[in-house]
Amino acid sequence: MQKHSIFAKAAAAVLAGTLALALTSFAGLAASEFEGKWKVQDTGGTPFEITLSADGSAQSNRAGKPMKGTWKEEEGVAVISWDTGWTSKISKQGNTYKQSVWDKNTPLSSPPSNTSGAEKAS
Repeated sequence: MQKHSIFAKAAAAVLAGTLALALTSFAGLAASEFEGKWKVQDTGGTPFEITLSADGSAQSNRAGKPMKGTWKEEEGVAVISWDTGWTSKISKQGNTYKQSVWDKNTPLSSPPSNTSGAEKAS
């Protein structure tokens, strides 16, 4: 009887561990509200789109200077590191979104080089 109890406890522990691992893996795959295409403006006010993909890659169709980079969500903000050295952040403010941009020579602790509205296109 004691042997059965040990196996039952071990099986329950394995099942609980498997369930916890599955839930953790699923949470990691959950889509971020920032994934998709965003309509923003460059420092000259020219509109362009930024695409944030589920795999962490980012790209823009900025006229004359398309960019590629990577992004991640940090404390409810999408932080985009571009191959140009610039950094963009898309953040939610109330019911709207905003893009803030830092020049490659500007620390993120400084005010942004530019801000514009950001609208999710898809």
